[in-house]
Amino acid sequence: MTQSAIPLKSIAGALRPTPGDILVALLTLVLLAGLYSHYWSGIGGEGERARIVSADGEVHLVALNEDRTLTVHGPLGDSVIEIHQGRVRFVESPCQGKQCIHAGWLHSAGSFAACLPNRISITVLGKNRHFDSINY
Repeated sequence: MTQSAIPLKSIAGALRPTPGDILVALLTLVLLAGLYSHYWSGIGGEGERARIVSADGEVHLVALNEDRTLTVHGPLGDSVIEIHQGRVRFVESPCQGKQCIHAGWLHSAGSFAACLPNRISITVLGKNRHFDSINY
């Protein structure tokens, strides 16, 4: 019994994309780019207020159009939150990792930062929420 070999040229020719394949790939790329720009690129709108939740569950709603500095008490100590030119951020916090400070300025509706060890969170509120990978 002998096996017949398939010529390499016929395999390479079978793998060549057709014009329809190229069209589907291009349309897919355009659709993905459009979805990305609509949902993930910050088109969600500017924030109007910030909701700051402290460790004891107290909720503070503050306007982002008033520049100020707030001190919020948590179990580890005081966290300092700054509001400036429509943005909000953690400036100081007694936690070790300082991820809350490294989150930087928040300004888009739906943006969120938290100091988990100190149990303080900031959420930017606005008319149109910004979609991120945490939302389902």
